[in-house]
Amino acid sequence: MKAATAFAILFASGTVLAQTATSQYAVGFGPNPVLPAPDKKMIPTVNVAPTAPFKAEEKPAAAAGFLVEAMARNLDHPRWLYVLPNGDVLVAETNAPPKPEDSKGIKGAIMKHQMKKAGAVTPSANRITLLRDIDANGMAKTKTVFLKNLNSPFGMVLIDKDLYIANTDSVMRFPYQEGQTSITAAGVKVMDLPAGPLNHHWTKNITASPDGKFLYMTVGSNSNVGENGMEKEEGRAAIWELERATGKSRLFATGLRNPNGMAWEPKTKTLWTVVNERDELGNDLVPDYLTSVKDGGFYGWPYSYFGQHVDKRPEPGRPDLVAKAIVPDYALGAHTASLGLAFYDGKLFATSYHGGAFIGQHGSWNRKPHSGYKVIFVPFADGKPSGPPQDILSGFLTQDGKAKGRPVGVAVAKDGALLVADDVGNAIWRVTPANRQ
Repeated sequence: MKAATAFAILFASGTVLAQTATSQYAVGFGPNPVLPAPDKKMIPTVNVAPTAPFKAEEKPAAAAGFLVEAMARNLDHPRWLYVLPNGDVLVAETNAPPKPEDSKGIKGAIMKHQMKKAGAVTPSANRITLLRDIDANGMAKTKTVFLKNLNSPFGMVLIDKDLYIANTDSVMRFPYQEGQTSITAAGVKVMDLPAGPLNHHWTKNITASPDGKFLYMTVGSNSNVGENGMEKEEGRAAIWELERATGKSRLFATGLRNPNGMAWEPKTKTLWTVVNERDELGNDLVPDYLTSVKDGGFYGWPYSYFGQHVDKRPEPGRPDLVAKAIVPDYALGAHTASLGLAFYDGKLFATSYHGGAFIGQHGSWNRKPHSGYKVIFVPFADGKPSGPPQDILSGFLTQDGKAKGRPVGVAVAKDGALLVADDVGNAIWRVTPANRQ
């Protein structure tokens, strides 16, 4: 990833001193990214960072003015986070379910081998773990199994006393009582989600509307650009809406190749998401992105990207859909695997961070040089991104290209600290101002 810290000067407190003009965004970042011509090769680039997880006292590097500590270690592939109203932190320890059709053929076999190299094919723990309280070093005092025997769980959201979990194939509802450290009651399925033996992008996130009336679920595509047939993409590459009172569901937004993080922008109460874009068009195409989500909006996949930039690979094309494809709000760099998203609604950080977006970038596996492998911050003003991104947590990738960690989900703790799930370091990192009392 092209480092964005050159575009912002930070005081030791973490306060932004100055930001440069829009023209000085790094390549592939910002509201108006310069997009190169496609560079499609006969043999696609594969550049997987082999894993070398953080050792006992090692940790990533926080930006100037910040401190990072381990809230929990020795977890099993922690991917996603949710903070309960009482401050308890839920962690989805999870990985992909069996999906036999996704590894068929030469390309599928190569992908499986490379993902194994990246530490991405360990069996799923299929559980939610609860972390409670912290000691003087920021470590959780309590760690308990909160829910088990799930099916590749990912997203979590609580509405009143209903806890919703997004499994890879369904939305489940569980009864919740504040303070409990485990749930043994059987869940109730409230909605099926597209899955099956292919299930290429298996992670399903979930959030609720601010009034609690609706649930929103992300479902990634079943391919890179529809090469498995568009009939395999029914209901996918989309965000779904479910009305809780009636159980009625509908497609809320489409053409989103692999949306993951979702969050409500605090000023406008608009839904935003981060999306992993397509591969095999070169090192600098196509940028992942952060965007507001419009009801009924179409965002291009697989027929175009960043608005009307036509991708010629899907056949037949759909010029009618390309014509109405929405341009995303903010590019996040090509192949950064931007997954986590949280708007900062705490008070612990300097005011320059209030209302801005923290984004977990899981890191590339098909780009030279590597990109991502960090947590960045995008400032917001008046409900829109307002400047270049800033590195907040880095040091996940060694100089010789080994992954010591890979950040995924991000969340804001009740005390205002930033929490980061690391599925290679098997840790939850806790970021605070270095000068906190």
